[in-house]
Amino acid sequence: MSAKTRSARLTVLGLTVPGLIGLAVSFVLPLAWLLRMSFNRGDSTGFIEETFTLDSYAQFVGDSYYWDMAWETTLLGLGVTALTILVSYPIALFLVRTESKFKGILVALAVAPLLTSSVVRTYGWLVLLGNQGVVNQALMGAGLVDQPLALINNRLGVYIALVEIMMPYMILCLLAGFGRFNPELEHAAQSLGANRWRTFWRIVWPLSMPGVLTGALLVFVLTISSFVTPRLVGGGRVFYLATEIYDQATATLNWPFAAAIAFILLALFAVVIVIYQRALRRIEAQ
Repeated sequence: MSAKTRSARLTVLGLTVPGLIGLAVSFVLPLAWLLRMSFNRGDSTGFIEETFTLDSYAQFVGDSYYWDMAWETTLLGLGVTALTILVSYPIALFLVRTESKFKGILVALAVAPLLTSSVVRTYGWLVLLGNQGVVNQALMGAGLVDQPLALINNRLGVYIALVEIMMPYMILCLLAGFGRFNPELEHAAQSLGANRWRTFWRIVWPLSMPGVLTGALLVFVLTISSFVTPRLVGGGRVFYLATEIYDQATATLNWPFAAAIAFILLALFAVVIVIYQRALRRIEAQ
């Protein structure tokens, strides 16, 4: 090994080690502590017995209530992801195709909600969707409904708020995915007789799939781990794994069970990531 190669490797190692140490201290060690906590035994008094038991995991697996909660959490992730793709895709496609001199400003406006805390946006939806909110007042003023619609303190409000909160993430991923799109392919397809819909489904959609999958993964993971929006918009009446973790850790004081649920949620993340990687490989192979 030459001195130059050895020096380059030492440089890379020197630049990598601080990041690895920071990752270990801020992520790996807390995660290891959480895993160890999940094997302890807790009770409703907040007492934690230092032991090694699978009681917390058995409690989750043996109770249909938590299975239903896990299913509802998965449905929330899938539903919000699908709706976010549906409303974000046309916006991203327009931003890619537009030749306006204000294109940069339009892109900035599309992702500008990321500059505002999700808590603030959640409270904004409470104002919009409440019984005396803008939406209900507009519907009643137009004579479309006689009484306010129940748009908060239920799953409907949670879906609406989360879709809006997740849209900037999806738009960013889609814009990155459209980077491989060549408009000349679309023109070529149309010159060969393909109409707009056929061109879209055969050319535009397949080329944008990597961006769609990346956005879907990001939105799904952020959605099922979201706590603030389901808690506030749901009004404490809808329960998902993230809200249950909070309740077990702060209200019930059963930290071992909260840690076990957290690792079950991480297992769900792992399954989704594996599915994403396989789908992405299949798309790249085609």
